[in-house]
Amino acid sequence: MFIATANVTHTIPAPLKDRMEIISLSGYTHLEKLAIGRQFLVPKQIAEQGLEESKITFDNSALEELIDSYTREAGVRNLEREIGSVLRKIARQVLKQDGTFEMGVERKKVRELLGKPKFRSQQIHDKAEIGLATGLAWTEVGGEILSTEVALSRGKGNLTLTGKLGDVMQESARAALSYVRSRAELFGLDPDFHSALDIHIHVPEGAIPKDGPSAGITMATALLSAVTKIPIHRDIAMTGEITLRGKVLPVGGVKDKILAATRAGITKIILPAENERDLEDIPADVREKMEFHLVESMDEVVTLALDGTIVPLAAKAKLVEPKVIGDEPPVTH
Repeated sequence: MFIATANVTHTIPAPLKDRMEIISLSGYTHLEKLAIGRQFLVPKQIAEQGLEESKITFDNSALEELIDSYTREAGVRNLEREIGSVLRKIARQVLKQDGTFEMGVERKKVRELLGKPKFRSQQIHDKAEIGLATGLAWTEVGGEILSTEVALSRGKGNLTLTGKLGDVMQESARAALSYVRSRAELFGLDPDFHSALDIHIHVPEGAIPKDGPSAGITMATALLSAVTKIPIHRDIAMTGEITLRGKVLPVGGVKDKILAATRAGITKIILPAENERDLEDIPADVREKMEFHLVESMDEVVTLALDGTIVPLAAKAKLVEPKVIGDEPPVTH
């Protein structure tokens, strides 16, 4: 018997994978990283760099800066490296001082020692915009929020996809377009609206490969917003696979995705109804801050996400109100 660790499973040969028991472990939360850094990593690195713990004060704000702006990972290996880098630079300064040297490390000091941040912090949009939706994605280093943009121009019905999207994600975009076309009359659109338009769907940060079906409802919402000229709520994020009939199917990586939304300041999440069981894995302190909307169809998604009144949809589709988990009831337009 042997035990092995891996970041991804799709590179494991199928015959070997079939004979293995796979235990999936999600990444640490922000608070867990903070506690690990404060209780274990900082004291360990202070000792390794030959410093005296009584003379070095590592503030929580410094750790938060390292977690948010200098590392992107599910674990804490790079966090420990960055802490060590900060303390080595301090150790060099100690050599130039006498034995009375003391220092407090806070957010500003981290930036001074390490220079420009390696990662920009992800935040929600400044305002509700047309054709701009916030999605949730899972990566090898944890959850991420991904903005999905849709632009329309006069053309001949061409669909352009950019942002280094994988095959599955491209298929989700085509399924999203088919859903919107099938619902055109409900939204007061010309059934052939697409024939005179070129549609461009873009997911920024093209250097990051993206794939998987979980962006389906995000693309459909952004596309619908673009063609109806109705903006999307800025404080809501979503994840879910879409079918041609507008059904919302469950996805994976829910815990990591929700933690990413929390870091970005998002308070409302749209999830597939079948993912309700995954909410048990969310830390209680995170769950209390969030409002979860559990949906089964795209018709429910658009009534929650679009910042406007959609009378035709509400009247003709006879929507079932989505299930909500949170303190406040959803606002249904």
